[in-house]
Amino acid sequence: MSQLKKIAGQLIMIRLTGTELDAASAHFIRANSIRAVCLFRQNMVDHEQLARLTSDLRAVMGPQALIAIDQEGGAVARANWVPAPPAAMALGAAADADLARRVGAAVARAIKALGFNWNFAPVLDLNNNPRNPVIAERSFGADPQRATGLAMAWMAGSQSEGVACCVKHFPGHGDTHVDSHRDLPTVDKTLAELENFEFAPFRMAAGCAPAMMTAHIVYPALDPQFPATMSHRILTGLLREQWQYKGVVITDSMDMHAIAHRYGAGQAAVQALAAGADMVTALGDAQAQQETIDAIAAAIDSGALPMRAVDERLERLAQLAATYPCAPCAYGDDSADRALMAEAWQRGLSARGNPQRPPAGAKLRLVVRQDVTGDGVSDAGVPAAAVAALLARSHEVETVTFADAETFDWSALPDDGRFVVLASTSRLRYGPQARATWRPDLHLALWNPYQALDIAAPALMTYGFAAPALDAVHAWLGGSLDAAGQCPVPGFD
Repeated sequence: MSQLKKIAGQLIMIRLTGTELDAASAHFIRANSIRAVCLFRQNMVDHEQLARLTSDLRAVMGPQALIAIDQEGGAVARANWVPAPPAAMALGAAADADLARRVGAAVARAIKALGFNWNFAPVLDLNNNPRNPVIAERSFGADPQRATGLAMAWMAGSQSEGVACCVKHFPGHGDTHVDSHRDLPTVDKTLAELENFEFAPFRMAAGCAPAMMTAHIVYPALDPQFPATMSHRILTGLLREQWQYKGVVITDSMDMHAIAHRYGAGQAAVQALAAGADMVTALGDAQAQQETIDAIAAAIDSGALPMRAVDERLERLAQLAATYPCAPCAYGDDSADRALMAEAWQRGLSARGNPQRPPAGAKLRLVVRQDVTGDGVSDAGVPAAAVAALLARSHEVETVTFADAETFDWSALPDDGRFVVLASTSRLRYGPQARATWRPDLHLALWNPYQALDIAAPALMTYGFAAPALDAVHAWLGGSLDAAGQCPVPGFD
């Protein structure tokens, strides 16, 4: 059974808990022949530390190591000291495939120098649901052809620099109102509707994407019982047989509530592999990871996972590692890539409702959320003090913060002639009270562009809050930059 566990270990990806490879983790990796790890912000301090950690992982996992990261851009960028890439929707607003390609290449240069060879990006989900709680600005847009063209250009740039991409979340997470990190969503559309919309980007990418990540979503038109991650009809019947996809299929994290709260870790992993996945993302704790390995090994032993099918999966994973070897290179001077990212953020800057700049010398009142939090997927938004500092570069600013938008009394703001700026710094949409009563002179939507639809005020949309996004706002306020981007989803005309 120990040999079967070593085979099973090659079919899972794990996460680590610290910033160093401790002895227990190294032993677990060696004992089970783990070849894939995904690192998160909690594993990162700076370039020197992270390069050392990935080097230690390569030494333990060997030449077929797959070391992954979510470096999509915007609010989903784990290494935050490298040149900050714009969110996909900012590139969608800029609508320039060459720009998308250059950004993808720059992202790859930065993370390859840190020791990564696999990036879980770009997002191919088409965001046509304004209430989607988890995709939004992570999508390149809502038009299948345009969004896919930009995503494929981004991917081509990445792969030209030696970093494999993994498109996600097959077969489409854009039209959901439930976050699969929290619960199990359903996309209840006809097969024709799915083929014309959700499936289209993934079908177009099937001939060139080296890897696809599955969605924990039920699509009743294809499989009313199981989410895509665990569905043989979807992973094998649709993706492998109908679309003839030859690349690696990896699951989204199996510790997400959509899966973990309904199935045991081991059962879910075995079913995902039997359905057609090549690798299971087992990002739970050490106990869940061991349970996953034991269950896979037992399934191989019993024949539930035939050895021939296992060998096919191992061969696809080996080919991915061989094509994109985990061999870091020096990054050197990153000034050109920083300038590129600044250009991309600027070109994505979009306006709704003809926003007007505050007059020179005007006194501003900033209304902004007092706290900023992440959502388990994205980083925390920009703090109120940082937004105030942005505006203070050119104007006198008074800051008013709120804890709960639905209880904040907009009418209590003084009527003293100050130019009122609302800065939205979270992904959360506004509720009925804010939509009905908040009336700023200017709305800065610094994360989720759909918030611009909630407030009856002219808006400037950045699609993210990294430093170059804030610099773009400053340039607009000063009159040296126009908001020329066009929001690539419906409703912003």
